[in-house]
Amino acid sequence: MVTKLQARQRPAIAMVELVIAIVIMGIVMMSAPMLINTSKNSISVALQQSAINEASSKINIILTYPWDQNDTNNSTVPPVLHVTNGDDELEEVNNTIRRIGVPRTSNSRLFRYASIQELNASNIGKEGSEITDIDDFNGTTSHLILNTSGSGGVDYLEQTTVDMYTSVSYINDDANYSKSTITFNFNPNNNVTGTSNIKAITVTLTSSSSADELQKTIVFHAFTCNIGGIKYAHRSL
Repeated sequence: MVTKLQARQRPAIAMVELVIAIVIMGIVMMSAPMLINTSKNSISVALQQSAINEASSKINIILTYPWDQNDTNNSTVPPVLHVTNGDDELEEVNNTIRRIGVPRTSNSRLFRYASIQELNASNIGKEGSEITDIDDFNGTTSHLILNTSGSGGVDYLEQTTVDMYTSVSYINDDANYSKSTITFNFNPNNNVTGTSNIKAITVTLTSSSSADELQKTIVFHAFTCNIGGIKYAHRSL
């Protein structure tokens, strides 16, 4: 049997506890926008890192392609190509089909192999519908995230706001190649008219996103040279 005194002493929420609970709930509600914003920034940073990795991978993939369209003949070792606006010291020495520094006993890095005629480097641009050499990538643009629609597609934030633009150009190759120590300053923006012995590859990341972390232009540079291919020694049985 519960007495009137016991009924009055049953546990209840004190006013001070109620006030504390309301204060805590208010703090949590005030922190929610900050937490959401932090989460969005983290996603933007992760997307930026993905874009950087993708751009680096693209440059590595481009570098696996032949230096020039005239290096794609599978029947012979890729030759060194003649250029129209390169350093004269990198041209053939006295009809030897070799450059300065290439030993006479070498079967690699030559301007001509067997009956294959000496060839010239081609101008920047795509020769056909397929990508066959490095400069075929010039002027290409792609979104960082693809396949975001249709069956099996996945929804992503910033689906079409991060772009990769690739450019390939001939740059100045002037230096004193007759010296034992060669000093050369790579300048990816020092383009030349015609063809030279160095192609510069530039991949530029841009974004139209409103996210602060993505409102940056990130540029990657690489270069590749007109040095021909290697002919491996073999034994005839």
